Amino acid sequence: MPDSIDDLFGEFVRARSAALLRTAFLLTGDRHLAEDLVQDALARTHRGRLRLADPGHFEAYTRTAMYHLHVSWWRRRRLTESMPGDLAEVAEPGSDHSVRTDLKLALHEVLARLTRRQRAVLVLRFFEDRSEAEAAELLNCSVGTIKSQTSKALARIRTMAPDLLAAVREEG
Repeated sequence: MPDSIDDLFGEFVRARSAALLRTAFLLTGDRHLAEDLVQDALARTHRGRLRLADPGHFEAYTRTAMYHLHVSWWRRRRLTESMPGDLAEVAEPGSDHSVRTDLKLALHEVLARLTRRQRAVLVLRFFEDRSEAEAAELLNCSVGTIKSQTSKALARIRTMAPDLLAAVREEG
């Protein structure tokens, strides 16, 4: 049994780092940036660990820090991201593992072509199943911004990879 807040924080990091890294990868589209994002968010949580009323709040605090850091990076850089080459073909959905892998790769490639804010909104709304209000609070913007960014992101996906949304819906 952990004796101190530091022990509880260490257990949290060991137990939840993989899940945080998956979310960060969806936000950034890059493994190394995702690792940096998680590390920075965990550092913020560690600095604030004594102020948190309950160690059960570590994850919420860390995820909020991740979203804020991601948007902060986006605001500082304001660079258009681009990937060389064409999008991978999306195969027909089925039970074959390679088809599911192709679908995941195509989805990651399309997410990487979105703006940071659009990617953050889609991850919050559809990967983490957050409401528009929750996403707006986490990203420190209005619900209208969440709605417009979601609409713009989905329109870009429809343009870049028209078969992808249908394939994702069929796969669940």
